[in-house]
Amino acid sequence: MNLKRTFGAILTVLGIIGLIFTGISIINHNGGVTTLTVVGIIGILFFFTGISLIRTTKDEV
Repeated sequence: MNLKRTFGAILTVLGIIGLIFTGISIINHNGGVTTLTVVGIIGILFFFTGISLIRTTKDEV
């Protein structure tokens, strides 16, 4: 089990959850602009960081 790959998967899932939350809040007109902006930016950062960790980590036996 590779710790970097697991951490990358966790970051990716958290990023997806943040982006979904932001999208639902925008559609329902809930929350302030600042909150939605911060959650959206953090979601994007988590998502792309997690994908990058998964992609660049090499499998070792």
